[in-house]
Amino acid sequence: MAFSSHFLITCALLICLCSANGLTAVIQTQQTVMAAVGEDVHLSCLLMESKDVLQVTWQKLSPEGKKKNLVTYNKYFGQTVNPGFQGKVEFKVAGLQNCSIVIRKVMEQDEGCYLCLFNTYPDGYLTGRTCLQLYELHEPILQIRESNSTEETVVSCSATGRPAPTVTLNVPQQDLYFSHNSTVSVTNTNGTVTVTTTAVLSGFHGNDTQVGCAARLLSVSEIQVFETIPADGFNDESGSNKNFTLIVTLITAVVVVCVAVVVTVLLRHKHKNSLSHRDDEEIKMPQEPIKDPYVYKTLLMNLEKE
Repeated sequence: MAFSSHFLITCALLICLCSANGLTAVIQTQQTVMAAVGEDVHLSCLLMESKDVLQVTWQKLSPEGKKKNLVTYNKYFGQTVNPGFQGKVEFKVAGLQNCSIVIRKVMEQDEGCYLCLFNTYPDGYLTGRTCLQLYELHEPILQIRESNSTEETVVSCSATGRPAPTVTLNVPQQDLYFSHNSTVSVTNTNGTVTVTTTAVLSGFHGNDTQVGCAARLLSVSEIQVFETIPADGFNDESGSNKNFTLIVTLITAVVVVCVAVVVTVLLRHKHKNSLSHRDDEEIKMPQEPIKDPYVYKTLLMNLEKE
């Protein structure tokens, strides 16, 4: 994500006339404050006329019109940060004429309008209003691929931001041109917008071509990325890619051979153990006894003769 280090004020300081009980007072505040997501934001109100101010209160105004107290500075009791906002909102300048606050690390839910209320005696409340608008811009993604035609290349660039960024494709070479240019915007669930610009680049003359993509958002600094289209196209692998592919192929072949050898050795060893076990069983197995008495008697006579 890229954004300026300080919030941007797009409008000049607003001098607003605020009435209370038929009287008028002037409060100087910022009509619109722009800040990047994650930044600390400074909001301020200045009462231009000298009044007897008893208390200054900062409120957050919800889209439904409800008001929620954030912090209060009282003439007698000093500073108070309401529960739920400790560590998020704090005073930068605590005063009854000039009062400013800091909102830490603003997120999407912090976007909206804020009120500063000067409780004066005997006039009552005098109110100033300032609105916070957030922005964010992510680095664009540039993609290049060959089209069906060998003389054309499809170039696509996407950038995501809040609000919708402006995406531009750039080619320094004057003899190249874009055709079939199209832009598509998609709103994401978090409120950001992804803008994609696609074009067909043609007019190559056998030279390397550099293509750039620029993303802009309001007055945020432009973000650019570049990529080079090689003269021989994207189908031909470079020398480093070829070497890498060769190394991967050789390693794969060696691994396959080693696995085959190990499996063969294991199978042979298992078969040998199986044969050895069977021979042992045959040796241990007792011979069947001779059941025929005649044969038994004949054997005994032979033994006696021997």
